[in-house]
Amino acid sequence: MPDCDNIRQKIAGCDTQNGHILGYKMMDIDKSIARVNEQLKASRVGVSIERRGGRLWLRGTFPPKPESGQTKSHRQKISLGVRATPAGLEQAKKKARLLGAQLDSEQFNWAQWCDSRSEHSEGPLIGEILERFETEYWNNRERNSQSETTWKTDYLRVFNKLPKDALLNSEILKEVILTTQPNSRQRKRVFEKLVSLAEFAGIEVAFSEKLKGSYSPKHVNPRFLPTDEIIQTTRDAIENEAWRWVFSAIATWGLRPHEVFHLDLAKFPVAQVLSPTKTGERFAYPLYPEWAEVWKLDDIKLPKFQKEHNNAKLGNKICKEFNERDIPFRAYDLRHSYARRCFEFSIPPDWAAHLMGHSLKVHMETYRAWIDWETYQRAYEALIARSDRPRPPKINGKQQEFPEVP
Repeated sequence: MPDCDNIRQKIAGCDTQNGHILGYKMMDIDKSIARVNEQLKASRVGVSIERRGGRLWLRGTFPPKPESGQTKSHRQKISLGVRATPAGLEQAKKKARLLGAQLDSEQFNWAQWCDSRSEHSEGPLIGEILERFETEYWNNRERNSQSETTWKTDYLRVFNKLPKDALLNSEILKEVILTTQPNSRQRKRVFEKLVSLAEFAGIEVAFSEKLKGSYSPKHVNPRFLPTDEIIQTTRDAIENEAWRWVFSAIATWGLRPHEVFHLDLAKFPVAQVLSPTKTGERFAYPLYPEWAEVWKLDDIKLPKFQKEHNNAKLGNKICKEFNERDIPFRAYDLRHSYARRCFEFSIPPDWAAHLMGHSLKVHMETYRAWIDWETYQRAYEALIARSDRPRPPKINGKQQEFPEVP
């Protein structure tokens, strides 16, 4: 019978590939790490070992790093620059005991543990890491036109800013992040995607979360939303019948612009939004069914470029067309107006979010942000005027007399 320990020793220095050390699975190394951490804990060593990607790190409560601006000890990680192998784990165990002893004797010094060579001088190039990241990305999701678009626009566009023949480190990531405008949507996206890449590669970022900025859709200044009267008037003034139909469909069903090309009207006036769309299939209900009927939206008329573009390009094309046709508001304003209409109709937020094809969190943080004070006031007055609304409680079995609310 082969000696399993000898086999493991022979492969101890092998690199990782597709989540495994050749012949030695990551789940095995994770179990070994857990056992070592139990030993360290039993010995009252205040340091633990963790795996990040294919590398091993030490974690514990350490004094603040020089020039960090911190004044108190806090939970931090230290890169060892060793691979997640049995041999690497033995080395990490010795380092953990050494570090624990230094902390106990107050002889800890960051200069001994911040050798950049241990973190950056070994390992695969950025290009190799990106190939592995992409493989892992597609292993965990269906590959279709929409997911392809998400990969290209949300990830690949960011990753293309990285030098493929360099070693991945925190400084390179920070340089790319700083090329974006502070507190912008782009800064937030670039930050998040590069941090996810660092986590995948087992690289600890040395910059603060504050670098991401303060961008949030709910912090954007509310834009002007057209009233339903203005929407009707603007719609009637559009001469091109295909673009008039596109305008009408977005307004009636609260669609994303590109979704007008993915509709099934078999249940008209309800529209079924088909895949491939951002959030899959759903039913979109007209809050004004009169618009759907009078505007004859069951007679679909579309511009002739729909087969030439993906969803992102379709949406951009429609938004650009609104501007070129001097429509006094944006295509997405029609969708925001639908969200406002949901509120005015007292539709519960979770149902409104489902109608519009996004999460309740997005609905509350983004779409509700465009609702102004006047809309809230009108909704309040309508609720108070209802004859079946709750009344003040009785006192001693008698209903107090209150003046009628005008």
